[in-house]
Amino acid sequence: MHPSTSPLARALKKVGLMGAVLAPITAQADLVDDSHLKVDMRNFYLNRDFTNSDAPASKVGSWSQGFDLQFASGYTDTPIQFGVDVNAQYAIRLGSHGDDGTLPMDSSSGRTARDYSRAGATLKMKYSKTELKVGDMRPELPVAWHDPSRQLDTIYQGAVLESKEISGLTLTGGRFWSAVTRESSNHEKFYKFGSTDNLDSDRGMDFGGATWDITKNFQASYFHAVVHDIYRQHYVGFAHTADLGGGFGLRTDARYFDNKENGDALNGEIDNRAFSGGFTLTKGGHKASIVYQRMFGDSMFPTLNGYIPQFYLLNWANQPFMRPQERSWGIGYGYNFAELGLPGLTFSSRFIKGSDIDLGRGVKGAENERDLALKYVVQSGALKGVGIEWKNYLVQQHDFGNDFNENRLYVTYTWNVF
Repeated sequence: MHPSTSPLARALKKVGLMGAVLAPITAQADLVDDSHLKVDMRNFYLNRDFTNSDAPASKVGSWSQGFDLQFASGYTDTPIQFGVDVNAQYAIRLGSHGDDGTLPMDSSSGRTARDYSRAGATLKMKYSKTELKVGDMRPELPVAWHDPSRQLDTIYQGAVLESKEISGLTLTGGRFWSAVTRESSNHEKFYKFGSTDNLDSDRGMDFGGATWDITKNFQASYFHAVVHDIYRQHYVGFAHTADLGGGFGLRTDARYFDNKENGDALNGEIDNRAFSGGFTLTKGGHKASIVYQRMFGDSMFPTLNGYIPQFYLLNWANQPFMRPQERSWGIGYGYNFAELGLPGLTFSSRFIKGSDIDLGRGVKGAENERDLALKYVVQSGALKGVGIEWKNYLVQQHDFGNDFNENRLYVTYTWNVF
């Protein structure tokens, strides 16, 4: 491939163009002085070892190095304030065997791509406590969430308006028309995961919602989204935190989704309701949780192409526990070793058991998952800020799917340029 047409070259060209756009307005002191530039670096290794004989391959995995540049400008000192954010991501394959969902597949060679990249920008406008963003975004909403779990992060493209004019109330609305997912360089229109890109939505996703801090300890939220001609979604959520005394704290979460097909129903009928609720108890460095999740209806919970996650389902883990009629219980425990004089070292664990999965023809399935994670961030010295994290997943699926043991290793560092 000629260097001028490589993914990295195209990404750098886009960044250069954005620099040309920014240049005429850098005279605005606030725009420049309040700007920030950082580069997140991630070395990521994944190995998945299938442990049952029905698996298509005994092992898949990859090793890659990624870079994520994020520039955020300040705002102009004008009645309507303006700013521009720029992002560029690049990853190079260091090794791979099979397709583990981390890197894009090269259709011509049948191997993962040598490298891949993407870049873009976001125009932002603000008046009072209301802000409009148009361009690239990494949303964290009940109806749209990015995916930082592998190498390069998910990037949505759209327009989002957020208003905080009323104290304690955040109003959010807008449209996303495409996304570039974790294993791709290109923005794609939305279609339902498990479907194909010829059944995508021409108009994308429209959404709106409100989050209300009723008290300092009690929050309620509602969101509605429509992925036109595919599905519509209602979300209601409540969160409460309580000080139990003696250093104990308790968080309670209750979340409910109602999903149904929309318009031309390009991906077929959708019949799903989902409840996810849990309690998290904290004391010093300890954190313990219990979660119950239940799927209602004949369909799996709908998600977007690229297997974009739905982290508002509390039992979303390596497996989503969102199959038709599935009931799942999850328990978790974590510890922050700063309490023992070892700042930067944390541990977490989780076990989730799913049952009553409707596999059709009267057959019921079950699954379970055990997760472990250990992370350390260097606190001082020449390597200050370097993070090392190990994750292990043990997944067992009964009467369907493949059992596997998976290890992930992350080495991360953020360079705050200014």
